[in-house]
Amino acid sequence: MPSVESPRLPTVVDVAKEAGVSRQTVSNVLNTPDIVAPATRSRVEQAIASLAYRPHASARRLRTRKSSTIGVRLDPVANGISGAVLDRFLHALTERADEHGLRVLLFTAKDPLDEVAQFRRLLDGADVDSFVLTSTSYDDPRTDWLLRAEADFVSFGRPWGSDVADPARRWVDVDGHQGVAEATRALLDGGARRVVFLGWPSASGIGTERRQGWRDTMLAHGVLAPAELDEVDLTVDDQVSLASDRIGELAAHLAETGRTIDAVVCASDSLALGAFMVLGRSVPVVGYDDTPVAAALGLSSVHQPVEEVAHATLDLLLHQGPAARVASPGSAADPRHRLLAPRLVLR
Repeated sequence: MPSVESPRLPTVVDVAKEAGVSRQTVSNVLNTPDIVAPATRSRVEQAIASLAYRPHASARRLRTRKSSTIGVRLDPVANGISGAVLDRFLHALTERADEHGLRVLLFTAKDPLDEVAQFRRLLDGADVDSFVLTSTSYDDPRTDWLLRAEADFVSFGRPWGSDVADPARRWVDVDGHQGVAEATRALLDGGARRVVFLGWPSASGIGTERRQGWRDTMLAHGVLAPAELDEVDLTVDDQVSLASDRIGELAAHLAETGRTIDAVVCASDSLALGAFMVLGRSVPVVGYDDTPVAAALGLSSVHQPVEEVAHATLDLLLHQGPAARVASPGSAADPRHRLLAPRLVLR
């Protein structure tokens, strides 16, 4: 049976013949339309529409050094609980980018320095036009390198340890202090007195902010003396089993003096699950991230508006705004920084 050949797609040459202009004029209309006379530009645009011509993406990238692509590192996931937040963010970012004719390119890297090497490779090959950073940290080498390279980027997370109002460092973040403070207040209003905080041991902007939300709220209510507060300020790596062990140790220690854990607020749903496995439903436990695991178990948790984060990230990439320093980072009038409010989900 003879094969059926696909119809030939129109080329720049076909458009040029149809419009009665040179190939260069067609290229100018496609890439730098402002330099073409209006009447000529209109004639070329009519020819493009008549022939249903579509520029070849790869050829356009080589000509213009623009790929309409955003690069995002796919973070390694230590466990499937906390990784759900990044999954939601990537889905929302990809959907939002598609609405603007943009693509998201995911890549992997072993560590921040390896990620910088990937930045260089992707920029040199014109594979991406901009980057979205996740998992920001103190003394983050990625942002400094991108600034020196004059690359376009926005961070999901504040530039911890740097000037958060710096107009060159555009970021979108969720107010972790507010989220944990709201959770702590809800537990205190429910009659709890000894509210334990279960957080991470390493110095991180995210972890420190969430811990401070608990501590500030506890101090404001004056329910525990500073020494008692330190006693129930727990640190552990973000693993369910380690969280269970740590809560079990504290419960046994308090029981020696006739005291109990009234409630627990955690820096993540992974830690909340660990606490829940020891305490059950006899003690209120609040997590952070409102993952499907928390919802399935009926655990209260702080919900991050990840879809709003993705929308704000794309807005900052597409509309850079004035470069002047702003006095109130994160405010509605701030063109460079967005600090979004989380929401406590009680179950």
